[in-house]
Amino acid sequence: MSPNSLLTETFAKGRKNETNPYGFKFSEWQEKARETLPANSWGYVFGSAGSSFTDGRDVNAFKHWLFVPRRLLPVSECDIVPKYKVLGQNVPSPIAVAPVGVNTIFHREGERATASAAEEAGVTYIMSSATSTSMEEVAKANGNGHRFFQLYWPPNERNDVTASILRRAKANGFSALVVTLDTYVLGYRPLDLTHGYNPFLLPNETGCGLGMSDPVFRETFKQKHGKTIEEDMETAAAEWTATLFSGASHSWEDLKFLREHWDGPIVLKGVMDVEDAKLAVKYGLDGIVVSSHGGRQVDDSVSSLEVLPEIVDAVGDKLDVLFDSGVRSGTDVAKALALGAKMVLIGRPWVYGLSFGGKEGVKHVLRCLQADLELSMRLSGIASVEKDELNRSRLREAKW
Repeated sequence: MSPNSLLTETFAKGRKNETNPYGFKFSEWQEKARETLPANSWGYVFGSAGSSFTDGRDVNAFKHWLFVPRRLLPVSECDIVPKYKVLGQNVPSPIAVAPVGVNTIFHREGERATASAAEEAGVTYIMSSATSTSMEEVAKANGNGHRFFQLYWPPNERNDVTASILRRAKANGFSALVVTLDTYVLGYRPLDLTHGYNPFLLPNETGCGLGMSDPVFRETFKQKHGKTIEEDMETAAAEWTATLFSGASHSWEDLKFLREHWDGPIVLKGVMDVEDAKLAVKYGLDGIVVSSHGGRQVDDSVSSLEVLPEIVDAVGDKLDVLFDSGVRSGTDVAKALALGAKMVLIGRPWVYGLSFGGKEGVKHVLRCLQADLELSMRLSGIASVEKDELNRSRLREAKW
């Protein structure tokens, strides 16, 4: 599906006095989501750590970089989906759906809608460990789509559960493992505290679908309590949440266990420091995601975009650098790619789309971002997302 087809379809409908109800920019999606969602679900996705300073800094950092368009270049079309590789794999797009959990608090279709929309829009889907739906059902919904699996890493005492999750991910066609490092405990999020809302502790599968369907977790729960998960969902939800968010960080040496149980690419998500990026190279990782977790974990920290160039310069081509946090438009995607990211993860925009439109809402948001990316590059004289075309030379630092 060509990103430009969005415009053709929209203007064709316009001739019949039909308009799209979802809107075409982030501010509209955000407002529609606010109007649609209950206060606690809205607070969960909109809210960030502390005063939301880092969240705002993530967004505003993109305005520090400006494109310098070139003219009279032989650009008749823009190839944002070339024979492009990330982590040694052919990917359908430089855009990916960031791993966001608890999708059923935003829409009844939950992860199934998001996974299906990603396939139809032609972007990589990254499934969250905090899914409300089993891995098997999500993989089925994603069909022939390209997908990675994100791991909230259980403690070493539950390596049996970790190994089980990785076996299931491999069996269900997830081609890379994305390990989140910055969320072994949830951050200080005032809006969630105001509403007294932690969706993981609801007595159902919200955020716990991975554990509720895991054979190892189910068996150990039954042995411990003498009853099935279904007979005591409240206790099961609390225990699974404690398994994902144990309160203790892993060490670099613990990565050996993951490598022993996963034979594909491994990516570390949440790297914000040059020294950590260098350690990722030392320990043989395939990639990192430069990410502040959308400002949801640590307030008053640096933004993802401001550290991206120095991290890219430090690791060179020794591993692939992916990017996450603050992306609100196709031009934001282009800037992150120009600064050295190989793939750009989209978070809140698609969640808002899910809230007001289910699968079609997610697909619409993704298509808008793709169309904005393609047209903006094309009009700037950039023919491809490859480094020889889209790089730092096409940007200028703002002086105001």
